[in-house]
Amino acid sequence: VQLVESGGGLVQAGGSLRLSCAASGRTFRGYAVGWFRQAPGKEREFVAAFSGSGSITYYADSVKGRATISRDNAKDTVSLQMNALKPEDTAVYYCAASRLWYGSTWSESDMDYWGKGTQVTVSS
Repeated sequence: VQLVESGGGLVQAGGSLRLSCAASGRTFRGYAVGWFRQAPGKEREFVAAFSGSGSITYYADSVKGRATISRDNAKDTVSLQMNALKPEDTAVYYCAASRLWYGSTWSESDMDYWGKGTQVTVSS
């Protein structure tokens, strides 16, 4: 499965962005899809995930209440709406897919496929 992210950019603090992840070459229906991010000099961290079946979602505490992950199986896309953005949200955001659902514990090694990332920069 190839994943392609889009929607990143430069936004002022307090603003919003909507990131999208599209599957190409093969569907990612049935896969759990998550968003991770990596800020300069920091490790990649989990942001949010949407289950492959049903509508279970999970968010990192750092974005809970500000982020909404959604899925459109007809379009084979997963989106991440980020509101009330903060400078500390600045990072490269990656979409990733996993055959399994990991509940409340997600790490890079859990994911089977990755996109190349999209830059989000939040200015103060």
